[in-house]
Amino acid sequence: MDIQQASALTSSAVTAAIPLMFAGAGELVVEKSGVLNLGVEGMMLMGAVSGYAVTAITGNPWLGVIAAIAAGVAMSLLFAFLTLTMMANQVATGLSLTIFGIGLSAYVGKPYTSAAVRVTIDAWPIPLLSKIPVLGPAFFSLTPLDYLAFAMFAVIGWFLYRTRAGLVLRSVGESPQVAHSVGFPVVGVRYGAVLFGGGMAGLAGGYYSIVNLHLWQEQLTSGRGWIALALVVFATWRPGRLLIGALLFGAVTGLQFYAQAIGVPVPTQFLAMLPYLATIVVLVLISRNPNTIRLNAPASLGKPFFAAG
Repeated sequence: MDIQQASALTSSAVTAAIPLMFAGAGELVVEKSGVLNLGVEGMMLMGAVSGYAVTAITGNPWLGVIAAIAAGVAMSLLFAFLTLTMMANQVATGLSLTIFGIGLSAYVGKPYTSAAVRVTIDAWPIPLLSKIPVLGPAFFSLTPLDYLAFAMFAVIGWFLYRTRAGLVLRSVGESPQVAHSVGFPVVGVRYGAVLFGGGMAGLAGGYYSIVNLHLWQEQLTSGRGWIALALVVFATWRPGRLLIGALLFGAVTGLQFYAQAIGVPVPTQFLAMLPYLATIVVLVLISRNPNTIRLNAPASLGKPFFAAG
């Protein structure tokens, strides 16, 4: 492998990791508040089709990004209403949201499966740093959305562990009854976390259709929402570990494309399943030590909150 090939592989790994970073970061905040939203895949798909449709209609990719975020927020608002206001089961509602998102996105996206969108979001190379061999093009010659994905982890880490609002959110996730007893608005905090997670999932989907693939087709995200969910567990609900995990899974995806490009004599179907196989292996390894999950998972994760008086 020469320098050009290594540079292309590293760049493809980072590009593949960006949507996982957005969706995973959003879901991490959601789960830190004690809510389990399994509808990430459905929100990503609605973000992807909405962003692509608006970009095709207006010719402005930034309006498409806003539409993608709005679609994710709208889907998450439906989930929040059902689970936080109507007290529906979070697991069942999240799964239903994914199924709903898959079907609705396929219906809404029918007119756009053959629409050609030539506009995209241009890269902003950082002078000097973008010239570093291998790492420069991958990390310092990115689009504004890529830089935002990396910045989000610093912001989320600061918010969760350095601000009073982050402390409130974490306390709601650990013990909502205690948080309620001292006057914290448990349901309001959870609504805010769920809407933020939905916006990030929609942005992740919009990234696929507007920046990465420049197209729309049914089930465009190919199950990446489930990988984002697995990454939160893999990272044991820590932003820094989530960033590393997303880059690792992006590297697996990059290796898949590289192996196909150089003609490795392995069926393409097997190569395509590598990211999902890696997800299963990692989750199995983590599950061997349940104490790791028990000690790091928010104590009230997935449990409904009933205000006592």
